[in-house]
Amino acid sequence: MSTDTRISDAVSQTRLWDRHVVMGSIGATARGGVNRLALSAADAAAQAELAGWAAARGFRCVRDEIGNLFVRREGMDRDAAPVLMGSHLDSQPTGGRFDGTYGVLAGFEVLEALADSGMHTRRPVEVVAWTNEEGSRFQPGCMGSAAFTGVFPLDRMLGMQDRDGVSVSTALAELTKASPVEFRSMQSVKPAAYLEAHIEQGPRLEAAGATIGVVTGIQGIRRLIVTVRGEEAHAGTTPRAARRDAVSAAVAVISALESMCNDAEDAIRFTVGRMEVTPNSPNTVPSKVEFSIDLRHPDAALLARLGDSIAETVQATASGRRCAAEVKHVSHVPPTVFSDTTVGLIRTATEALQYRYLEMPSGAGHDAMYLNRVCPTGMIFVPCLRGVSHNEAESATAEDLAAGARVLAQTLVALAGS
Repeated sequence: MSTDTRISDAVSQTRLWDRHVVMGSIGATARGGVNRLALSAADAAAQAELAGWAAARGFRCVRDEIGNLFVRREGMDRDAAPVLMGSHLDSQPTGGRFDGTYGVLAGFEVLEALADSGMHTRRPVEVVAWTNEEGSRFQPGCMGSAAFTGVFPLDRMLGMQDRDGVSVSTALAELTKASPVEFRSMQSVKPAAYLEAHIEQGPRLEAAGATIGVVTGIQGIRRLIVTVRGEEAHAGTTPRAARRDAVSAAVAVISALESMCNDAEDAIRFTVGRMEVTPNSPNTVPSKVEFSIDLRHPDAALLARLGDSIAETVQATASGRRCAAEVKHVSHVPPTVFSDTTVGLIRTATEALQYRYLEMPSGAGHDAMYLNRVCPTGMIFVPCLRGVSHNEAESATAEDLAAGARVLAQTLVALAGS
């Protein structure tokens, strides 16, 4: 890759930061974060803002069947497969201002830098805001990118409902009315490559004093639901030896699983994030506990072995507490490994710009894990304060955001041709 830095010199730190300030005001919370759920009025307003900026620069905006929004700058070969950049604009209910939004705005800044510098790419270049990456309103997450790549059936995704019974199809129709743009079928787009810039959402870059994370892949994720069944009894009259206490058994099960997942490298990610107790009464011995397991690791074989061992550990431990247990496997997303070529281009761009970097896997899932199935894909991380994310306190510096956009710009030009 050329070390010509003209395109990165055209990246404007001030403009990129100002765009974040505007987006951060849409769905803003009192504590400095954003509440911009997928396909909500706030999401529509954010998309309308992006479309307005695109129109002002003469870029084309289109939206597909699942609501993915694309901003296109034509290439010299208009029929060539485009290079995509992007992330998402939807947030958690108490989300931060940079998670996802940065990837969209960094990509848009690259389009503006291309226009400002007068540089023309051979391939068309598009920025995409993927629908419902977070999965906080509609399940599953990364819905837009998964439908785009054919991993999830479109009809099934359109029929998914939120807690109020509103379907994706209905919500998307409302968003389309509020933020109308041209329609383009997802079947007509075959990307040549995809790049995604993102805050790290973890502490490694900050701890190492590094500016850029050259992401090698995304660790795999297994999700399971464990149900422990005991027997209701009076809290005041039933001796411990006579109890079949589902909570006591669940605590023992979780402790056993934590021990099983304890590794010297601290690479295994084991989380119990949700727990429901029945009958949930203060003076009744619980008869049932249901809890979720989120298990992650970058090595496919280790992830498979650990995931497959959970049921045996759960049942044996619960049985020792005179309870029964069952394990339901909800999903299994294998680890994503980005191509050596794309990772190499990002590394070369980072070195040309003389930024300190780490090569690292992503601990969180991203739309890139689905795009990697259909085209060469890469990710660029920048630090976030204390690694805090999915939190209103999420923070990043203007300097780091601009650095990531400069690496993105140079890598984009290498992929799209100049």
